[in-house]
Amino acid sequence: MQVMELHSTSMEALHISPADDPRGSPGKEQQAAGVGILLQIMMLVLSFVLGHVLRRHRFYYLPEASASLLIGLLVGALANISDTETNIRTWFNFHEEFFFLLAPKPFFSNFGAIVTFAILGTFISSMVTGILVYLGGVMYLMYRLPLVECLMFGALISATDPVTVLSIFQELGTDTNLYALVFGESVLNDAMAISLYRTMSLVRSHAPSGENFFLVVVRFLETFVGSMSAGVGVGFTSALISFSINLQNLECCLVVLFPYFSYMLAEGLGLSGIVSILFTGIVMKRYTYSNLSENSQRFVSAFFHLISSLAETFVFIYMGFDIAMEQHSWSHVGFIFFSILFIIVARAVNVFSCAYLVNLVRPAHRKIPVKHQKALWYSGLRGAMAFALALQSVHDLPEGHGQTIFTATTAIVVLTVLLIGGSTGTMLEALQVVGDGHDIPMGENYEGNNGYVAPTFDDDSYNEESSSGNRFKMKLKEFHKSAASFTALDRNYLTPFFTSQNGDEDEDDELMPISRSSGFRG
Repeated sequence: MQVMELHSTSMEALHISPADDPRGSPGKEQQAAGVGILLQIMMLVLSFVLGHVLRRHRFYYLPEASASLLIGLLVGALANISDTETNIRTWFNFHEEFFFLLAPKPFFSNFGAIVTFAILGTFISSMVTGILVYLGGVMYLMYRLPLVECLMFGALISATDPVTVLSIFQELGTDTNLYALVFGESVLNDAMAISLYRTMSLVRSHAPSGENFFLVVVRFLETFVGSMSAGVGVGFTSALISFSINLQNLECCLVVLFPYFSYMLAEGLGLSGIVSILFTGIVMKRYTYSNLSENSQRFVSAFFHLISSLAETFVFIYMGFDIAMEQHSWSHVGFIFFSILFIIVARAVNVFSCAYLVNLVRPAHRKIPVKHQKALWYSGLRGAMAFALALQSVHDLPEGHGQTIFTATTAIVVLTVLLIGGSTGTMLEALQVVGDGHDIPMGENYEGNNGYVAPTFDDDSYNEESSSGNRFKMKLKEFHKSAASFTALDRNYLTPFFTSQNGDEDEDDELMPISRSSGFRG
């Protein structure tokens, strides 16, 4: 996968060979590889033990993901270890897929809002960031890059990964809907960020040919919609197959294999494997998981919980390690400083504008409160996906430009993970959202002061508000009614056809265990 490829200098730094002697014996090379794997396992063990100690003493200023990142930075600064390119790619794919297979029920109840933040919001954020970075260069505030390269930077830096924030959300017990919004937006927006980055990269490479705007849009849709279609198709196929299988071992094997089938299918078609695997996870969680026997559900939940925790920890360790090993360009500190300011502004435009649109079409009791909007804005940490795309930009862009973007992204990732992650507890207390939904069963729909789980599509509520709304608001309400139609389609046709449940039956409220990054307790 292109976005996860690491350039040659990194691989040379990571590779262990006996005294760097190409004539070293296979036995010594195998021994060196074993030492590298041993160090990786030691870092994982240290991360889990340190995370347990931090949780036990309720030390929220250093979340587990931040601790893993620091361990990687420390080890990377002290020693060279074996090549881990294959490992990072494998673990990262598990990390993305299992997030959706472990997704809790509030995720689907708030799916419309999540899609708004993840798709429209990420587009807004990337455009605002790219344009501001370009204008900053024009005004000589920072290192100047061409507009297309600025938009590439805006796309890659718009991918959020608030694992540290989510772990604190779990420990302190925040509202389940707020958690679902932060969780869902952070994973889904990876798909949008990848598609935007690839599109801008193609625009840059085809700029001399004068490719028009229409073809650019077609290329974006080809990447995003094509990958999404492949993922959804594989997900529904897995649901149909699991519907007719009652053997526990076979069920579990297929649930693990189908996501990678989706990934490889998309890559083989020249699409995005990560985008495909994300949507496969959505469909499999909604339909395939319901077809599994109780024993298979318990086993799959425990297995995914285990692998997701390992993947998450390893990704942050590797990021810290590779940040310490890579060559950076610190000559453009102004680019880093103003980039941080610009992404803060872009994040605010993203969250508050999308929340305004969502609240326009929601009844009063389901509107997203302002304090939740502020928490969502604050939760926009950058992580693994932004780092991976920045690594890819070193290949895609001229030498000085790619290195500048990579260095800025590295600084942003470290600062947001350590500073924002460490101050999350203080932020939650300041916004008074601590314990909002901690005592409410995670699988229940509820209505409270801030509750907005249950999807309500009462025609009377639309009629009451439509008289005071303008034409734009009416259009949004019509769109919301179409979402209600899709809900009815799912309940009356898709769920009965692809699962063993009846359309009138609700999802099983017994949620499966979630990794510490996913945060919901069963």
